[in-house]
Amino acid sequence: MNQWEIVIGIETHVQLSTRSKIFSGASTAFGAAPNVQACAVDIALPGVLPVLNKGAVDCAIRFGLAVGARIAPKSVFARKNYFYPDLPKGYQISQYELPVVLGGGIPIQIGQGENAVEKIVELTRAHLEEDAGKSLHEDFHGKSGIDLNRAGTPLLEIVTEPVMRSSAEAVAYARALHALVRWIGICDGNMQEGSFRCDANVSVRRPGQPFGTRREIKNLNSFRFLQQAIDYEVQWQIATLEDGGTIQQATVLFDPDSGETRAMRSKEDAHDYRYFPDPDLLPLVIDDAWIARARAAMPELPLAKRDRFVAEHGLSTYDASQLTASLETADYFEAALAVAGPALAKPCANWVTVDLAARLNREGREIGASPVSAAQLGGLVARIADGTISNSIAKKVFDALWNGEGASADEIIEKQGLRQITDTGAIEALIDEVLAANAAMVAEFKAGKEKAFNALVGQAMKATRGKANPQQVNELLRRKLG
Repeated sequence: MNQWEIVIGIETHVQLSTRSKIFSGASTAFGAAPNVQACAVDIALPGVLPVLNKGAVDCAIRFGLAVGARIAPKSVFARKNYFYPDLPKGYQISQYELPVVLGGGIPIQIGQGENAVEKIVELTRAHLEEDAGKSLHEDFHGKSGIDLNRAGTPLLEIVTEPVMRSSAEAVAYARALHALVRWIGICDGNMQEGSFRCDANVSVRRPGQPFGTRREIKNLNSFRFLQQAIDYEVQWQIATLEDGGTIQQATVLFDPDSGETRAMRSKEDAHDYRYFPDPDLLPLVIDDAWIARARAAMPELPLAKRDRFVAEHGLSTYDASQLTASLETADYFEAALAVAGPALAKPCANWVTVDLAARLNREGREIGASPVSAAQLGGLVARIADGTISNSIAKKVFDALWNGEGASADEIIEKQGLRQITDTGAIEALIDEVLAANAAMVAEFKAGKEKAFNALVGQAMKATRGKANPQQVNELLRRKLG
Protein backbone atom coordinates (compact mmCIF):
# COMPACT_ATOMS: atom_id res chain seq x y z
CA MET A 1 0.00 0.00 0.00
CA ASN A 2 2.87 2.38 0.81
CA GLN A 3 4.16 1.81 -2.73
CA TRP A 4 1.09 3.59 -4.05
CA GLU A 5 -0.10 7.17 -3.69
CA ILE A 6 -3.84 7.87 -3.66
CA VAL A 7 -5.08 10.89 -5.60
CA ILE A 8 -8.58 12.23 -4.94
CA GLY A 9 -10.55 15.18 -6.23
CA ILE A 10 -14.17 15.84 -5.35
CA GLU A 11 -17.03 17.45 -7.23
CA THR A 12 -19.94 18.45 -5.02
CA HIS A 13 -23.43 19.41 -6.16
CA VAL A 14 -24.86 21.86 -3.63
CA GLN A 15 -28.58 22.60 -3.99
CA LEU A 16 -29.05 26.31 -3.41
CA SER A 17 -31.63 27.59 -0.93
CA THR A 18 -33.84 29.52 -3.31
CA ARG A 19 -37.62 29.21 -3.33
CA SER A 20 -37.80 28.98 -7.11
CA LYS A 21 -35.71 27.25 -9.76
CA ILE A 22 -32.68 28.70 -11.44
CA PHE A 23 -34.35 29.54 -14.79
CA SER A 24 -38.05 29.43 -13.95
CA GLY A 25 -40.53 30.42 -11.27
CA ALA A 26 -41.42 26.84 -10.31
CA SER A 27 -41.08 25.83 -6.66
CA THR A 28 -38.06 23.96 -5.32
CA ALA A 29 -39.90 22.59 -2.25
CA PHE A 30 -39.09 18.96 -1.48
CA GLY A 31 -41.66 16.17 -1.24
CA ALA A 32 -44.34 17.21 -3.73
CA ALA A 33 -46.17 14.62 -5.82
CA PRO A 34 -44.27 13.72 -9.00
CA ASN A 35 -44.25 16.27 -11.81
CA VAL A 36 -46.43 18.91 -10.12
CA GLN A 37 -43.49 21.34 -9.84
CA ALA A 38 -42.28 21.10 -13.44
CA CYS A 39 -43.39 24.13 -15.43
CA ALA A 40 -43.23 24.81 -19.18
CA VAL A 41 -39.64 26.13 -18.91
CA ASP A 42 -38.46 23.09 -16.96
CA ILE A 43 -39.82 20.61 -19.49
CA ALA A 44 -38.65 22.72 -22.44
CA LEU A 45 -41.90 23.29 -24.27
CA PRO A 46 -41.40 25.08 -27.62
CA GLY A 47 -41.00 28.85 -27.38
CA VAL A 48 -40.12 29.08 -23.66
CA LEU A 49 -37.12 31.11 -22.52
CA PRO A 50 -35.03 30.77 -19.34
CA VAL A 51 -34.68 33.73 -16.94
CA LEU A 52 -31.78 33.62 -14.46
CA ASN A 53 -32.68 33.58 -10.74
CA LYS A 54 -30.79 36.44 -9.03
CA GLY A 55 -30.96 34.61 -5.70
CA ALA A 56 -28.90 31.74 -7.10
CA VAL A 57 -26.20 34.21 -8.18
CA ASP A 58 -26.22 35.76 -4.69
CA CYS A 59 -25.54 32.30 -3.26
CA ALA A 60 -22.61 31.76 -5.63
CA ILE A 61 -21.11 35.13 -4.69
CA ARG A 62 -21.45 34.36 -0.98
CA PHE A 63 -19.66 31.05 -1.47
CA GLY A 64 -16.86 32.68 -3.46
CA LEU A 65 -16.33 35.25 -0.72
CA ALA A 66 -16.37 32.56 1.99
CA VAL A 67 -13.56 30.55 0.35
CA GLY A 68 -11.42 33.50 -0.72
CA ALA A 69 -12.04 32.89 -4.42
CA ARG A 70 -12.19 35.26 -7.36
CA ILE A 71 -15.71 36.26 -8.40
CA ALA A 72 -15.72 36.47 -12.18
CA PRO A 73 -16.91 39.89 -13.38
CA LYS A 74 -18.31 38.10 -16.44
CA SER A 75 -19.34 34.47 -16.71
CA VAL A 76 -21.22 32.57 -19.39
CA PHE A 77 -23.89 29.86 -19.37
CA ALA A 78 -23.43 26.96 -21.76
CA ARG A 79 -25.47 24.04 -22.99
CA LYS A 80 -24.11 20.67 -21.97
CA ASN A 81 -25.60 18.25 -24.47
CA TYR A 82 -26.40 14.66 -23.57
CA PHE A 83 -29.42 12.38 -23.69
CA TYR A 84 -31.00 10.98 -20.57
CA PRO A 85 -34.68 10.28 -19.99
CA ASP A 86 -34.97 12.73 -17.06
CA LEU A 87 -33.36 15.58 -19.04
CA PRO A 88 -36.31 16.80 -21.12
CA LYS A 89 -34.41 19.49 -23.06
CA GLY A 90 -31.70 17.11 -24.22
CA TYR A 91 -29.15 19.45 -22.66
CA GLN A 92 -28.34 20.91 -19.26
CA ILE A 93 -27.70 24.62 -18.77
CA SER A 94 -24.39 24.86 -16.95
CA GLN A 95 -21.15 26.86 -17.08
CA TYR A 96 -17.98 25.65 -18.75
CA GLU A 97 -15.15 27.91 -19.88
CA LEU A 98 -16.15 30.96 -17.82
CA PRO A 99 -17.52 29.89 -14.38
CA VAL A 100 -18.76 32.37 -11.79
CA VAL A 101 -16.23 31.39 -9.05
CA LEU A 102 -12.54 30.65 -9.61
CA GLY A 103 -10.01 29.29 -7.10
CA GLY A 104 -10.27 29.56 -3.36
CA GLY A 105 -9.67 26.95 -0.68
CA ILE A 106 -11.23 25.20 2.28
CA PRO A 107 -9.20 24.38 5.43
CA ILE A 108 -9.61 20.91 6.87
CA GLN A 109 -8.38 19.26 10.07
CA ILE A 110 -6.44 16.02 9.63
CA GLY A 111 -6.11 13.92 12.76
CA GLN A 112 -7.71 14.18 16.17
CA GLY A 113 -7.37 16.39 19.21
CA GLU A 114 -4.57 18.85 19.81
CA ASN A 115 -2.34 16.93 17.35
CA ALA A 116 -4.62 17.69 14.39
CA VAL A 117 -2.90 19.25 11.39
CA GLU A 118 -4.55 21.83 9.15
CA LYS A 119 -4.48 21.49 5.38
CA ILE A 120 -5.98 23.70 2.70
CA VAL A 121 -7.91 21.91 -0.04
CA GLU A 122 -7.58 24.11 -3.13
CA LEU A 123 -10.67 24.62 -5.25
CA THR A 124 -10.58 24.77 -9.03
CA ARG A 125 -13.93 26.42 -9.59
CA ALA A 126 -17.58 26.62 -8.64
CA HIS A 127 -20.21 27.08 -11.30
CA LEU A 128 -23.97 27.48 -11.49
CA GLU A 129 -26.13 24.94 -13.26
CA GLU A 130 -29.57 23.34 -13.24
CA ASP A 131 -30.35 19.89 -11.90
CA ALA A 132 -31.92 17.15 -14.00
CA GLY A 133 -35.08 15.25 -13.07
CA LYS A 134 -35.12 11.86 -11.40
CA SER A 135 -35.64 8.38 -12.77
CA LEU A 136 -37.75 6.11 -10.53
CA HIS A 137 -37.09 2.40 -10.83
CA GLU A 138 -38.31 0.81 -7.60
CA ASP A 139 -42.06 1.41 -7.97
CA PHE A 140 -42.44 0.18 -11.53
CA HIS A 141 -42.18 -3.43 -12.65
CA GLY A 142 -40.14 -3.64 -15.84
CA LYS A 143 -40.42 0.10 -16.38
CA SER A 144 -38.98 3.37 -15.11
CA GLY A 145 -40.92 6.45 -14.06
CA ILE A 146 -39.72 10.02 -14.57
CA ASP A 147 -40.25 12.76 -11.98
CA LEU A 148 -39.30 16.20 -13.31
CA ASN A 149 -39.84 18.12 -10.07
CA ARG A 150 -36.06 18.47 -9.62
CA ALA A 151 -35.50 19.59 -13.22
CA GLY A 152 -34.22 23.16 -13.08
CA THR A 153 -33.37 23.13 -9.37
CA PRO A 154 -30.40 25.50 -8.84
CA LEU A 155 -27.06 23.87 -8.12
CA LEU A 156 -23.58 25.16 -7.37
CA GLU A 157 -21.06 22.56 -8.51
CA ILE A 158 -17.86 22.92 -6.48
CA VAL A 159 -14.74 21.26 -7.90
CA THR A 160 -11.48 20.67 -6.01
CA GLU A 161 -7.97 20.17 -7.28
CA PRO A 162 -6.77 16.52 -6.96
CA VAL A 163 -4.97 17.24 -3.67
CA MET A 164 -6.50 14.76 -1.22
CA ARG A 165 -4.46 11.67 -0.44
CA SER A 166 -6.78 9.47 1.62
CA SER A 167 -10.44 8.76 2.18
CA ALA A 168 -10.10 10.40 5.61
CA GLU A 169 -8.98 13.65 3.96
CA ALA A 170 -11.85 13.42 1.48
CA VAL A 171 -14.39 13.00 4.28
CA ALA A 172 -12.82 15.84 6.29
CA TYR A 173 -13.16 18.08 3.21
CA ALA A 174 -16.77 17.02 2.55
CA ARG A 175 -17.69 17.69 6.18
CA ALA A 176 -16.00 21.09 6.15
CA LEU A 177 -17.73 22.07 2.91
CA HIS A 178 -21.08 20.81 4.21
CA ALA A 179 -20.69 22.90 7.38
CA LEU A 180 -19.65 25.98 5.39
CA VAL A 181 -22.54 26.03 2.91
CA ARG A 182 -24.97 25.66 5.81
CA TRP A 183 -23.10 28.32 7.81
CA ILE A 184 -23.43 30.94 5.07
CA GLY A 185 -27.05 29.99 4.40
CA ILE A 186 -26.83 28.88 0.77
CA CYS A 187 -27.85 25.22 1.28
CA ASP A 188 -29.80 23.26 3.89
CA GLY A 189 -27.28 20.40 3.59
CA ASN A 190 -29.96 17.68 3.69
CA MET A 191 -28.11 14.72 2.19
CA GLN A 192 -31.11 12.37 2.35
CA GLU A 193 -33.09 14.76 0.13
CA GLY A 194 -30.19 15.18 -2.32
CA SER A 195 -29.28 18.73 -1.34
CA PHE A 196 -25.58 17.83 -0.98
CA ARG A 197 -24.12 15.13 -3.24
CA CYS A 198 -20.48 14.24 -3.81
CA ASP A 199 -18.72 12.66 -6.79
CA ALA A 200 -15.23 11.36 -5.98
CA ASN A 201 -12.57 11.14 -8.70
CA VAL A 202 -10.10 8.47 -7.57
CA SER A 203 -6.82 7.27 -9.04
CA VAL A 204 -3.58 5.72 -7.77
CA ARG A 205 0.02 6.12 -8.87
CA ARG A 206 3.54 5.24 -7.86
CA PRO A 207 5.01 8.14 -5.82
CA GLY A 208 6.56 10.71 -8.14
CA GLN A 209 4.87 9.32 -11.26
CA PRO A 210 2.23 11.13 -13.39
CA PHE A 211 -1.40 10.88 -12.34
CA GLY A 212 -3.04 7.53 -12.98
CA THR A 213 -6.34 6.99 -14.80
CA ARG A 214 -9.22 8.17 -12.67
CA ARG A 215 -12.61 6.66 -12.09
CA GLU A 216 -15.49 8.84 -10.89
CA ILE A 217 -17.75 7.51 -8.13
CA LYS A 218 -21.12 9.22 -8.58
CA ASN A 219 -23.80 10.51 -6.22
CA LEU A 220 -22.47 9.71 -2.77
CA ASN A 221 -24.97 11.12 -0.29
CA SER A 222 -23.41 10.27 3.07
CA PHE A 223 -19.96 10.75 4.57
CA ARG A 224 -19.82 7.07 5.52
CA PHE A 225 -20.55 5.96 1.97
CA LEU A 226 -17.96 8.43 0.66
CA GLN A 227 -15.25 6.85 2.81
CA GLN A 228 -16.31 3.28 2.09
CA ALA A 229 -16.55 3.88 -1.66
CA ILE A 230 -13.10 5.47 -1.89
CA ASP A 231 -11.47 2.77 0.25
CA TYR A 232 -12.96 0.00 -1.90
CA GLU A 233 -12.08 1.77 -5.17
CA VAL A 234 -8.47 2.32 -4.08
CA GLN A 235 -8.02 -1.33 -3.14
CA TRP A 236 -9.62 -2.44 -6.42
CA GLN A 237 -7.40 -0.19 -8.55
CA ILE A 238 -4.22 -1.25 -6.75
CA ALA A 239 -5.12 -4.94 -7.03
CA THR A 240 -5.92 -4.52 -10.74
CA LEU A 241 -2.60 -2.79 -11.47
CA GLU A 242 -0.54 -5.25 -9.43
CA ASP A 243 -2.18 -8.10 -11.34
CA GLY A 244 -0.95 -6.55 -14.59
CA GLY A 245 -4.28 -4.99 -15.59
CA THR A 246 -5.05 -1.44 -16.67
CA ILE A 247 -7.55 1.09 -15.36
CA GLN A 248 -10.11 2.37 -17.85
CA GLN A 249 -11.59 5.81 -17.27
CA ALA A 250 -15.17 5.24 -16.16
CA THR A 251 -18.12 6.46 -14.14
CA VAL A 252 -18.92 4.03 -11.34
CA LEU A 253 -21.63 3.63 -8.72
CA PHE A 254 -21.21 2.56 -5.09
CA ASP A 255 -23.47 -0.18 -3.75
CA PRO A 256 -23.84 0.32 0.03
CA ASP A 257 -25.20 -3.21 0.46
CA SER A 258 -22.16 -4.95 -1.03
CA GLY A 259 -19.66 -2.19 -0.17
CA GLU A 260 -18.37 -2.32 -3.74
CA THR A 261 -18.16 0.00 -6.72
CA ARG A 262 -19.30 -1.11 -10.17
CA ALA A 263 -18.85 0.49 -13.57
CA MET A 264 -21.88 2.32 -14.96
CA ARG A 265 -20.49 3.74 -18.22
CA SER A 266 -17.28 4.94 -19.80
CA LYS A 267 -16.34 8.38 -18.50
CA GLU A 268 -17.15 11.25 -20.83
CA ASP A 269 -14.74 14.09 -21.48
CA ALA A 270 -15.74 17.70 -22.06
CA HIS A 271 -15.74 17.36 -25.85
CA ASP A 272 -18.33 14.58 -25.61
CA TYR A 273 -20.86 17.09 -24.29
CA ARG A 274 -20.44 19.55 -27.21
CA TYR A 275 -20.55 22.60 -24.94
CA PHE A 276 -21.54 25.87 -26.57
CA PRO A 277 -22.81 29.20 -25.11
CA ASP A 278 -26.55 29.19 -24.47
CA PRO A 279 -28.06 31.60 -27.01
CA ASP A 280 -31.06 32.33 -24.76
CA LEU A 281 -29.00 33.69 -21.83
CA LEU A 282 -26.88 36.83 -21.78
CA PRO A 283 -23.48 36.69 -20.05
CA LEU A 284 -23.74 37.07 -16.28
CA VAL A 285 -22.12 40.37 -15.22
CA ILE A 286 -21.30 40.91 -11.54
CA ASP A 287 -20.06 44.37 -10.58
CA ASP A 288 -18.17 45.48 -7.46
CA ALA A 289 -21.31 46.94 -5.89
CA TRP A 290 -23.08 43.57 -6.07
CA ILE A 291 -20.11 41.86 -4.42
CA ALA A 292 -19.98 44.58 -1.73
CA ARG A 293 -23.65 44.05 -0.90
CA ALA A 294 -23.09 40.31 -0.60
CA ARG A 295 -20.02 40.83 1.59
CA ALA A 296 -21.96 43.15 3.94
CA ALA A 297 -24.63 40.48 4.43
CA MET A 298 -22.16 37.68 5.25
CA PRO A 299 -22.05 36.23 8.78
CA GLU A 300 -18.77 35.99 10.67
CA LEU A 301 -17.02 33.03 9.00
CA PRO A 302 -15.93 29.88 10.87
CA LEU A 303 -12.18 30.61 10.85
CA ALA A 304 -12.69 34.20 11.99
CA LYS A 305 -14.99 33.05 14.78
CA ARG A 306 -12.56 30.31 15.78
CA ASP A 307 -9.69 32.79 16.03
CA ARG A 308 -11.88 35.20 18.01
CA PHE A 309 -12.81 32.45 20.49
CA VAL A 310 -9.09 31.78 21.00
CA ALA A 311 -8.19 35.46 21.38
CA GLU A 312 -11.15 36.64 23.47
CA HIS A 313 -11.85 33.58 25.62
CA GLY A 314 -8.45 31.92 25.92
CA LEU A 315 -9.69 28.65 24.41
CA SER A 316 -7.35 26.24 22.69
CA THR A 317 -7.47 26.10 18.90
CA TYR A 318 -8.85 22.57 19.19
CA ASP A 319 -11.71 23.61 21.48
CA ALA A 320 -12.50 26.62 19.31
CA SER A 321 -12.50 24.41 16.20
CA GLN A 322 -14.96 22.04 17.86
CA LEU A 323 -17.24 24.93 18.76
CA THR A 324 -17.18 26.35 15.23
CA ALA A 325 -17.81 23.04 13.49
CA SER A 326 -21.32 24.36 12.81
CA LEU A 327 -23.02 27.72 13.11
CA GLU A 328 -25.63 26.22 15.43
CA THR A 329 -22.94 24.98 17.85
CA ALA A 330 -21.12 28.32 17.81
CA ASP A 331 -24.35 30.23 18.45
CA TYR A 332 -25.29 27.84 21.28
CA PHE A 333 -21.91 28.31 22.96
CA GLU A 334 -22.08 32.10 22.77
CA ALA A 335 -25.61 32.14 24.14
CA ALA A 336 -24.60 29.88 27.05
CA LEU A 337 -21.55 32.02 27.75
CA ALA A 338 -23.69 35.16 27.81
CA VAL A 339 -25.56 33.66 30.79
CA ALA A 340 -22.60 32.02 32.55
CA GLY A 341 -20.25 34.99 32.16
CA PRO A 342 -17.10 35.49 30.05
CA ALA A 343 -14.80 34.09 32.76
CA LEU A 344 -16.41 30.67 32.34
CA ALA A 345 -15.58 30.12 28.66
CA LYS A 346 -13.57 26.94 29.25
CA PRO A 347 -16.19 25.10 31.37
CA CYS A 348 -18.92 26.24 28.95
CA ALA A 349 -16.88 24.87 26.04
CA ASN A 350 -16.38 21.57 27.86
CA TRP A 351 -20.09 21.15 28.57
CA VAL A 352 -21.04 21.95 24.97
CA THR A 353 -18.41 19.78 23.25
CA VAL A 354 -18.34 16.87 25.70
CA ASP A 355 -21.43 16.37 27.87
CA LEU A 356 -24.05 17.94 25.61
CA ALA A 357 -22.49 16.56 22.41
CA ALA A 358 -22.38 13.03 23.83
CA ARG A 359 -26.04 13.16 24.88
CA LEU A 360 -27.12 14.58 21.51
CA ASN A 361 -25.13 11.94 19.65
CA ARG A 362 -26.56 9.14 21.77
CA GLU A 363 -30.10 10.21 20.98
CA GLY A 364 -29.47 11.17 17.35
CA ARG A 365 -30.38 14.83 17.81
CA GLU A 366 -28.97 18.02 16.30
CA ILE A 367 -27.96 20.78 18.71
CA GLY A 368 -30.86 22.90 17.46
CA ALA A 369 -33.21 20.27 18.89
CA SER A 370 -31.50 20.05 22.29
CA PRO A 371 -33.99 19.82 25.18
CA VAL A 372 -31.47 21.82 27.25
CA SER A 373 -31.36 25.38 25.99
CA ALA A 374 -28.18 27.44 25.87
CA ALA A 375 -29.49 29.69 28.65
CA GLN A 376 -30.20 26.66 30.86
CA LEU A 377 -26.72 25.24 30.28
CA GLY A 378 -25.13 28.62 31.00
CA GLY A 379 -27.05 28.81 34.27
CA LEU A 380 -25.87 25.31 35.19
CA VAL A 381 -22.21 26.20 34.55
CA ALA A 382 -22.60 29.33 36.69
CA ARG A 383 -23.92 27.29 39.64
CA ILE A 384 -20.93 24.93 39.43
CA ALA A 385 -18.54 27.87 39.35
CA ASP A 386 -20.01 29.63 42.38
CA GLY A 387 -19.98 26.45 44.46
CA THR A 388 -23.75 26.00 44.64
CA ILE A 389 -23.39 22.47 43.25
CA SER A 390 -20.54 20.08 42.56
CA ASN A 391 -19.69 18.60 39.18
CA SER A 392 -21.27 15.29 40.13
CA ILE A 393 -24.51 16.97 41.20
CA ALA A 394 -24.40 19.02 38.00
CA LYS A 395 -24.81 15.78 36.03
CA LYS A 396 -28.07 15.14 37.89
CA VAL A 397 -29.25 18.69 37.24
CA PHE A 398 -28.38 18.32 33.55
CA ASP A 399 -30.39 15.09 33.34
CA ALA A 400 -33.34 16.81 34.99
CA LEU A 401 -33.14 19.73 32.55
CA TRP A 402 -32.96 17.26 29.66
CA ASN A 403 -36.09 15.52 30.91
CA GLY A 404 -37.97 18.80 31.35
CA GLU A 405 -38.20 18.61 35.13
CA GLY A 406 -37.59 22.32 35.61
CA ALA A 407 -37.23 25.60 33.76
CA SER A 408 -33.73 26.33 35.06
CA ALA A 409 -30.84 24.84 37.01
CA ASP A 410 -31.76 27.03 40.00
CA GLU A 411 -35.31 25.70 40.05
CA ILE A 412 -34.16 22.07 39.96
CA ILE A 413 -31.49 22.64 42.63
CA GLU A 414 -34.04 24.11 45.03
CA LYS A 415 -36.87 21.70 44.18
CA GLN A 416 -34.69 18.60 44.63
CA GLY A 417 -32.58 19.93 47.51
CA LEU A 418 -29.29 19.57 45.62
CA ARG A 419 -27.49 22.61 46.99
CA GLN A 420 -23.91 21.69 47.91
CA ILE A 421 -23.03 21.41 51.60
CA THR A 422 -20.12 23.74 52.30
CA ASP A 423 -20.56 24.21 56.06
CA THR A 424 -17.32 22.87 57.55
CA GLY A 425 -18.91 21.92 60.85
CA ALA A 426 -21.66 19.88 59.19
CA ILE A 427 -19.16 18.05 56.97
CA GLU A 428 -16.85 17.34 59.94
CA ALA A 429 -19.70 15.80 61.90
CA LEU A 430 -20.55 13.47 59.00
CA ILE A 431 -16.89 12.52 58.58
CA ASP A 432 -16.65 11.61 62.27
CA GLU A 433 -19.62 9.28 61.80
CA VAL A 434 -18.02 7.70 58.73
CA LEU A 435 -14.69 7.13 60.53
CA ALA A 436 -16.43 5.57 63.50
CA ALA A 437 -18.44 3.23 61.29
CA ASN A 438 -15.43 2.17 59.16
CA ALA A 439 -12.66 1.41 61.63
CA ALA A 440 -11.23 -1.32 59.38
CA MET A 441 -10.76 1.12 56.49
CA VAL A 442 -9.12 3.62 58.82
CA ALA A 443 -6.68 0.93 59.96
CA GLU A 444 -5.89 -0.02 56.33
CA PHE A 445 -5.16 3.60 55.47
CA LYS A 446 -2.86 4.01 58.46
CA ALA A 447 -1.11 0.83 57.34
CA GLY A 448 -0.25 2.58 54.06
CA LYS A 449 -3.08 1.53 51.75
CA GLU A 450 -4.04 4.69 49.82
CA LYS A 451 -7.05 2.96 48.25
CA ALA A 452 -8.64 2.89 51.70
CA PHE A 453 -8.62 6.69 51.71
CA ASN A 454 -10.56 6.79 48.43
CA ALA A 455 -13.06 4.35 49.90
CA LEU A 456 -13.54 6.58 52.92
CA VAL A 457 -14.09 9.59 50.64
CA GLY A 458 -16.73 7.56 48.86
CA GLN A 459 -18.44 6.72 52.12
CA ALA A 460 -18.40 10.38 53.19
CA MET A 461 -19.89 11.52 49.87
CA LYS A 462 -22.52 8.80 50.13
CA ALA A 463 -23.43 9.99 53.63
CA THR A 464 -24.05 13.49 52.23
CA ARG A 465 -25.93 12.09 49.18
CA GLY A 466 -23.19 13.60 47.03
CA LYS A 467 -23.93 17.12 48.22
CA ALA A 468 -20.74 17.82 50.16
CA ASN A 469 -17.98 19.81 48.53
CA PRO A 470 -15.55 17.05 47.41
CA GLN A 471 -12.46 19.21 47.99
CA GLN A 472 -13.55 20.01 51.54
CA VAL A 473 -14.26 16.34 52.21
CA ASN A 474 -10.76 15.38 51.03
CA GLU A 475 -9.03 18.07 53.07
CA LEU A 476 -11.00 17.44 56.27
CA LEU A 477 -10.63 13.67 56.02
CA ARG A 478 -6.84 13.87 55.56
CA ARG A 479 -6.57 16.23 58.50
CA LYS A 480 -8.59 13.94 60.76
CA LEU A 481 -6.60 10.89 59.70
CA GLY A 482 -3.40 12.71 60.72
